[in-house]
Amino acid sequence: MASRGSLRSAVRPPQIQLSPSPSKKCRFIYRQLIHCDQKQFKIKIELARRVVLAEKGKENDMGLKAIGIVGCGSIGRAMLAAVGSGKLALRVAGVTSRTEKSAREFLSTLKNPPPYLALSELISASDLIVEAAGGSVVASLATEVFAARKDLMIISVGALLDFPEVIEQSRRSGCRLYVPSGAIAGLDGIKSAAVGQIQHVTHTTRKPPAGLEGAPYLVERGISLVGLKEEKEVFSGSARDACRGFPANVNVTAAVSLAGIGPDQTRVRILAVPGLPRNCHDIDVEGEFGLLHVHIENAPSENPKTGKLTALSIIRALQDVVDPVRIGN
Repeated sequence: MASRGSLRSAVRPPQIQLSPSPSKKCRFIYRQLIHCDQKQFKIKIELARRVVLAEKGKENDMGLKAIGIVGCGSIGRAMLAAVGSGKLALRVAGVTSRTEKSAREFLSTLKNPPPYLALSELISASDLIVEAAGGSVVASLATEVFAARKDLMIISVGALLDFPEVIEQSRRSGCRLYVPSGAIAGLDGIKSAAVGQIQHVTHTTRKPPAGLEGAPYLVERGISLVGLKEEKEVFSGSARDACRGFPANVNVTAAVSLAGIGPDQTRVRILAVPGLPRNCHDIDVEGEFGLLHVHIENAPSENPKTGKLTALSIIRALQDVVDPVRIGN
């Protein structure tokens, strides 16, 4: 049997070269690393990972310092309220918005408001940028954020269908791209099903007319929903076309298509329903795994196009970024 000393010499820690001026925490971890024995192999590997992250200056999941919020509409304000109430244990480095005046006015109502910053300043001051400003900003924002080696969370998921290069930019740069579930449930099941064969995915959305009025698809065709008396199907087609025609309404559709069989194969129906008090979504998936049906009814936020669950999903996604425990995939 090998002696304890020979065991120690046989299992040596990874060769890691510290920077000329390593932090106290980094030196402490390294000292623990070089004294690990074989029984502590898993601990040793994790410690080595932490040393590398520390030397690269990258924050690990538990070390996220601050978020920067782009957009100060209903979702941006919900995030600020969650931070102010203590539900979200993150520091807000700042806020920027296309409507600076209204954003500054809102920030002035907060007890401890974050600063209003120019976009370049916001990116520099943040570890994670959260987009809540609409799909038109996503492509340019992603380019700036990833160039600065920062992570990005996108609320306007539909933009990823028009700008798929954002996903590849994330992968090439090694910077994380977070895409929250938003106003839907079941994405984990769809992602799992997509590992095997899926025959079809159908997403049916029912919303009150006010939640759809003004969508580009309706405007281009001269369709008005004012005074609508009975349920009306206003769209039937692919997820890609739905996201282009209803960009403020169907981020759910984009998320479902990205999780499953893609935007061209995912089928979508959108119906306007007078008097409907909630935004309703039905997802139907059939594949080799069996059948999946998800039905959800979201209470609208102050913005009738956005369900309250959307903001709650963003807050939960941010909590997951810093929480070492992950439930679901």
